[in-house]
Amino acid sequence: MLSPTPDAMTRDEKRAGGALASIFALRMLGLFLILPVFAIHSATIPGGDDLTLVGIALGAYGLTQAMFQIPFGMASDAFGRKKVIVIGLLLFAFGSAVAALAPDIWWTIVGRVLQGAGAISAAVTALAADLTREQHRTKVMAMIGSSIGLVFAFSLVAAPALYAAIGMDGLFWMTAFLALAAIGLVTKVVPPAPPPPEGPRPPFREVLLDTRLLRLNFGIFTLHMVQMAMFVVVPGLLVRYGDLPLASHWKVYLPAVLASFVLMVPAIIYAEKRNKVKPVFVAAIALLFATLLVMWRGSTNYTVMVGGLLSFFVAFNILEAMLPSLISRIAHPNAKGAALGVYNTTQAFGLFLGGALGGWLVKNYDAGAVFLGGTAMAVLWLVAAATMPPVPMRRQAATAPAPHGILEPKS
Repeated sequence: MLSPTPDAMTRDEKRAGGALASIFALRMLGLFLILPVFAIHSATIPGGDDLTLVGIALGAYGLTQAMFQIPFGMASDAFGRKKVIVIGLLLFAFGSAVAALAPDIWWTIVGRVLQGAGAISAAVTALAADLTREQHRTKVMAMIGSSIGLVFAFSLVAAPALYAAIGMDGLFWMTAFLALAAIGLVTKVVPPAPPPPEGPRPPFREVLLDTRLLRLNFGIFTLHMVQMAMFVVVPGLLVRYGDLPLASHWKVYLPAVLASFVLMVPAIIYAEKRNKVKPVFVAAIALLFATLLVMWRGSTNYTVMVGGLLSFFVAFNILEAMLPSLISRIAHPNAKGAALGVYNTTQAFGLFLGGALGGWLVKNYDAGAVFLGGTAMAVLWLVAAATMPPVPMRRQAATAPAPHGILEPKS
């Protein structure tokens, strides 16, 4: 068999990318499945009439994610990526079981806190960086980032039907089972992790204060804060102004999500092949800003909500795929785990604050206030992205030798 060209991914790289993206997706499913239905389901449980508590239940997952991402990332450096990932998945499964058995909103919050304690994002993305050569790392990071968008899309379409069939406790039991199944992927499918790279590592302070990384971290914080806050109010708006039962929300979500992926793919390909990463990245943020602005002005208009969801999904999917790719390009080679830990921590803070703030805004003001707040955050992100330095091009294959454990097939 002839060896592949230097620009081709090896079999192990493809296997690692696919398996790690699947593990990441299975974990995120536990977050996203409840988004379209929990705000309405909560009215049926004790304490669920308090929208602030509902928002906290949605975002509590993100709070403990934010607390544990960096420690889990550092633990994966010290004790091995796979061990930390397995422990995190076990914690996530346990939290899912607690939420499934919860008798009221408070125990649901406890379950969500425990789910979030399984903070494996940094360890998974660091392992992906370990198992791929630099010229392919962007592709694998984009695979992982895109898996979030795919799971989000699936959740929006499937959650109402699954909720009608198995209830909220069934959704939580299903996520517990999927987390346990993901452990099998970690132990049986993902290739062995290579030894840590040689050479000095930059101090954590340098990683934390790198202005290029700070802009990207602020971006993922904003994106997930807006997403979580929106879905505190969007299901209710579709019911109220579209007279659309919860079980029929897939009729809005499915066409919007499918169309968004059709529109996303050409943008990603154009950005990479034409070295237009920054222009496409900034354009996607501008689209997010314009979408939130229109949804604020038309939050009582069903047609505006439907069109806004399509536009939001396009921007969300492009940005979700590009952000981890950009982190992998910019971070120091010997500090990728730390950089990804910080990145995932800020993402988790965004999830928590989005849920809590979204619930508070709609309780004290109205649904339009949620979109207005998101618009203000998008403006700040747009300024930060437009003024960032040019995005570094990926290295050519000749300058990026394969890491230990990812070998080309012998001829």
